[in-house]
Amino acid sequence: MRIGLLGTGPWARATYAPALAGHPGLEFAGVWGRRPEAATALAERYDVTPYTDVDALLADVDAVAVALPPAVQAELAVRAAGAGRHLLLDKPLAVTAAEGRAVAEAVERAGVASVVFFTTRFQHEPDAWIGEQAAVAGWFTARAQWLGAVFTSDSPFAASPWRREKGALWDVGPHALSVLLPVLGDVRRVAAAAHGPADTVHLVLDHTTGASSTLTLSLTAPPAAAGAEVELRGEAGVSVMPGSSEGAVAALARAADALARAARTGRPHACDAAFGLRVTEILAAAEARLSDARE
Repeated sequence: MRIGLLGTGPWARATYAPALAGHPGLEFAGVWGRRPEAATALAERYDVTPYTDVDALLADVDAVAVALPPAVQAELAVRAAGAGRHLLLDKPLAVTAAEGRAVAEAVERAGVASVVFFTTRFQHEPDAWIGEQAAVAGWFTARAQWLGAVFTSDSPFAASPWRREKGALWDVGPHALSVLLPVLGDVRRVAAAAHGPADTVHLVLDHTTGASSTLTLSLTAPPAAAGAEVELRGEAGVSVMPGSSEGAVAALARAADALARAARTGRPHACDAAFGLRVTEILAAAEARLSDARE
């Protein structure tokens, strides 16, 4: 599969480019970015073609990987799907339900494969745990804390405009939902939403299985308090999601495997654009509740 990369920022440089270049089943074909000089520099590092025209890249590949802000991603994903290209997308799929729906509908209309890179879902130990817990009946409640120190540390994402604007709800909220939904079922409603310090938010979700979950999300936690934790409680007792022994590059390589498999078999992956849309819809509902809470 010939694959091109759209994006040249920190996430593209640290995760996407090395994962695509090192994958034995992919031909990393080229890079396009909104800053041509950055695309040229990244392409030269991996000895691939830099593109100044995104349509020219689309014409030369079978698939694209997108490492761009979600609003930009949504627009280009629709364009790439329309050109018949398979999509390796990042979370969140979009930052409005309408934009997310446009991507999901474009994927369905074109009949292309799609995978949204929810990092935890492609890390071996957490993903295995999610599958095991999804097979267990009787979960009563769950608690998820996803606390980052993006704006209170030397994170390479501290200057990210869209993260500054949309905050933890949209940046780490997708990670938490990607773990909870396969285990507790879809969200029937956002039962409560409240603001905490800085960009921190607290959510209470009502799931179709009858279970409830609470989420605490932040990009502004003190560095010593940062980390992710998911705990389930139910008839089987208590279960805590394990950490991962591998980083994002290995996880993205698995996501690329999943995309290639979906393209080959025609069977959608669990983390496809339709799932990305559902996560977007839940986050949009939570954002509306949070907006009401400010009034």
